[in-house]
Amino acid sequence: MLRPWQTKLWLKDCDGESIHAKLVNRLTADIQKGRLTPGMMIPGSRSMAQQLGINRKTVQSAYEELEAQGWLVSQARRGTFVSDVLPEQEISIENLRLLDIARETRSAGGLLSELYQDVLSGVEAVFGANDGIPDVRLIPYEVLSRAYRRALIQSVRQRSLGYGDPRGTKELRLAIQRMLKMERFVHVELEQICTVRGSQMGIFIASRVLDPKKGVIVLEELSYPPAQASFESCGFEVVRCRIDEHGLDIEDLQRILAEHQVAGLYTTPHHQYPTTVCMSMERRLKLLSLSRSHRFSIVEDDYDHEFHYESRPIPPLASLPESENVIHIGSLSKVFAPGLRLGYMVADQHFIDRAAQEILLIDRQGNSVTELALAELMDSGEVKKHIRKTRKLYQSRRDFSIQEFLRVFGEDVSFSVPAGGMAIWVNIENLIDERNIEKLKHSDFHTETLFGKEGEKSNHIRFGFGALTEQEISSSIKQLSILLHRN
Repeated sequence: MLRPWQTKLWLKDCDGESIHAKLVNRLTADIQKGRLTPGMMIPGSRSMAQQLGINRKTVQSAYEELEAQGWLVSQARRGTFVSDVLPEQEISIENLRLLDIARETRSAGGLLSELYQDVLSGVEAVFGANDGIPDVRLIPYEVLSRAYRRALIQSVRQRSLGYGDPRGTKELRLAIQRMLKMERFVHVELEQICTVRGSQMGIFIASRVLDPKKGVIVLEELSYPPAQASFESCGFEVVRCRIDEHGLDIEDLQRILAEHQVAGLYTTPHHQYPTTVCMSMERRLKLLSLSRSHRFSIVEDDYDHEFHYESRPIPPLASLPESENVIHIGSLSKVFAPGLRLGYMVADQHFIDRAAQEILLIDRQGNSVTELALAELMDSGEVKKHIRKTRKLYQSRRDFSIQEFLRVFGEDVSFSVPAGGMAIWVNIENLIDERNIEKLKHSDFHTETLFGKEGEKSNHIRFGFGALTEQEISSSIKQLSILLHRN
């Protein structure tokens, strides 16, 4: 196998009275710093001697000394490698001080730290593992790969692989503009659209642009945990607003407005996360009126608008009268796969310019090849074709999941059939107690406590069916039955 890069050393600034000593000290230092990692292959003595312009015997002597000390290990017919088990090293007082300084960072906050540890753990029950994600096996990879190839060729020929607009490629923003106009009744100028790496980045950018000095951020009583973590990390105090079967409780929001100065409100009105309820038109209009009169922003997370089954989707907040303060966030990741990191923000031009400035600091710009490929697929109708195909399949999986819950649990569970989305909010209060609720650790079931439920007994779960076949749905619901001690 070819080595991707040649390991190079620099001896002129290294301590040591002789070339031999300098080489020994340099290799030791690079191993200690982690530049040369355990198991890494070291250049052969001949190659190293040619690179440094020194005698090969000097290199061989240095390698032998480092082998004796335990830093290197030689393997017959293979070469010389950094030892997997390195000698014990004492940390100097100076380095200890450096470690102390490195640890003096701003606290990430409890929720963000918990989410990060869950991601690193790789445990199946990690939040978001399957809370209503699409089935990546359905991605039209041949169509997508052809679009990527054409986008790459176009980028090379037009010499457009350099740095570009932090708001995203013009081609994708134009495609999003046409989609919003035709599908969602949202009429915006091109300068009011900015692409991001998925809705999560859009939420974080919004939390960066909004000012915590102007008031608290309001989240629904049960909400998307990474959104809460984003706002808290940017200095916001989070205040919760009640929800019911019609979505955000406007009367409770009016109480909050009377008690707090509010800078913004984060909401998922189309399919409320996690309960899946759809905010009524009456409440949408009242919310927009309150936003205008009390001068607070609304962050509308429209994360799965495309997957609505029962009727035409209710138009988003951004399309309605008095929507000047709405920051509309959408995602193309739910259409294809979470790993395809593409989303967008729509707001007034001043806000989008501020968002682009924040993007300039952390991302510079997105992946222009991916954006060009998606723009082509949107304009050619391939995205719409894929949505129509998967919408039917996800609706079938929703209906099958409902049948399976009723078959396995009967009247012991209850739920409202979601009008869209890829998850069901299931009431299991007749099946649980404090003892077995703790056992519900499974990638397909998320208990109420994960979404902000405090002070009350958790009696609901969110079951994600989108990424599962009918066989997998049956298996998951059977596993839930076992976890709840039902045989």
